[in-house]
Amino acid sequence: MQYVLFLCFILSFLFTIIVTPYWIKIAKATGLVGCDVHKTDKRKVAELGGAIVILGFIFGVLFYIGLDTFFLEKFGTENLTRDIQILASLVTILLISLIGFFDDIIGWKTDSKKVGLKQWQKPLLVLFATIPMVVVNAGHSAIALPLFGRVDLGIIYAITVVPLLITFTANAFNLVAGYNGLETGQGILILTFIGYVAWMNDYGWVATVAACMISALAGFYLFNKTPAKIFPGDTLTYSVGALIGILAISANMEKLMLIIMIPYFAEFILKARGKMQKESFAKLNEDSSLSLRDGIYGIEHISLALLKKVKKKVYEQDVVLGVHLIQMIFILIACFMV
Repeated sequence: MQYVLFLCFILSFLFTIIVTPYWIKIAKATGLVGCDVHKTDKRKVAELGGAIVILGFIFGVLFYIGLDTFFLEKFGTENLTRDIQILASLVTILLISLIGFFDDIIGWKTDSKKVGLKQWQKPLLVLFATIPMVVVNAGHSAIALPLFGRVDLGIIYAITVVPLLITFTANAFNLVAGYNGLETGQGILILTFIGYVAWMNDYGWVATVAACMISALAGFYLFNKTPAKIFPGDTLTYSVGALIGILAISANMEKLMLIIMIPYFAEFILKARGKMQKESFAKLNEDSSLSLRDGIYGIEHISLALLKKVKKKVYEQDVVLGVHLIQMIFILIACFMV
């Protein structure tokens, strides 16, 4: 099984690092670019890079399904059920990728600003996209409830918990963004934890699917880190967020998922404080360092404020590292609960 995971990892990684440079050229040639607000020269950066990551991820997963079907456990009932759940996961990810793509592309420029979908439309559309996971009865319906102990929710779990958790993780992951390498790095950290725990608990297929996305993200990170040559867009953030929910449900890790998603709960509360109108961007100074604008409206701002206490000048990469460290704290807490 280890060599299969390694092969899938390599294939997704190679696909992303080979195809991304070509997409950067195409995006710039066709005007699919955005302004890097944390650079003094306001450079134009290629957009919609998430589409390449999703393609690299799917390439690796389909390779795994092919190996599983023809070589690993041919015609076995167990691997057939597993492959059906993987394919349902892929359909959900593809549908949510389309939602992110439309959000990226609709009204691409209106006074030099993207319009996108309305705030209320996004969760509703994502909720609809979770139907494939519902109909295959993904996850484990028996859960532990306070005062009641372990309770089997049966079909209630499939039609409520599954779609709501995936909708939450997809929309929540989309909130923490706007800095070079931030979304990509966060996805790598969270999925690495989920993949590791899944592997240790004999959910090999969950670990393999996680590895495909981790490797695709790792390849993309080479172009997305500061100074970014390409932005991921909502095409990536919605999809990675949804995958976090899907894999956590599939590996019976809902409780751990809620712990590692605490920074995203905090992000939502801070955004709600700003009536969902305040951005997580910082004020750019002439020397390229960053300062707070008009308050704290995201964990990016918390990272910036904390770093300001220990450093005179804080730069974009510092803020990103700070957010990653905050995420690592909650991953470590979850590790103690495994």
